[in-house]
Amino acid sequence: MKVIIVDYNSGNISSVINSFREVAQEKVNIGVTSDLKKIKSGDKVVLPGQGSFKSCVDALYKIDGLVDTLNEFAMTNKKPLLGICVGLQMFADVGYEETETKGLGWISGKVSKIDNQNGKFKLPHIGWNQINIVKDSKIFKDIKKNSHMYFVHSYEFIPENKDVISATTDYSSNIVCSVEKENIFGTQFHPEKSDKEGLKIIGNFIKI
Repeated sequence: MKVIIVDYNSGNISSVINSFREVAQEKVNIGVTSDLKKIKSGDKVVLPGQGSFKSCVDALYKIDGLVDTLNEFAMTNKKPLLGICVGLQMFADVGYEETETKGLGWISGKVSKIDNQNGKFKLPHIGWNQINIVKDSKIFKDIKKNSHMYFVHSYEFIPENKDVISATTDYSSNIVCSVEKENIFGTQFHPEKSDKEGLKIIGNFIKI
């Protein structure tokens, strides 16, 4: 089996690569590439994302054919795909960071700035927060309720259909921190920085 981590120049993804390789233990081939043929030949894809919504979307479009390849992989061929942080946010129709930017449109919804309640909550939201698992998700198998995960973000994904939400976290309000829709999975938190429970999530995705 081949898991492809998409490297599209959206910041440092070394911790994502290292954690997947640690979990895979050479039993699974972990590839890191923006090569369209290699992505198409993968069994699963990981879409990381660091920085702003706009900068990540722009970086995807800078690689000719990459967005079409990801659409084909996830939406046409229905192969498992995991978005991490901005990788999840880009599933939305639109994001409002920097300027209004069109997303991939895989899960209807928008990405808006967290309401920090006039400075009561610090932004970006950085650090460990408890997650509340609200539906059975394949990536949460054997994950304890109220586990702590590591977050770094100022924007939140607000899906139109609440049925896709698999976990929330309480920061200023009930923020969506994980989604699952058929073959598409996303986490707002960073599983690669979330210690043993985070590695379990990575393992669960690899096993899907």
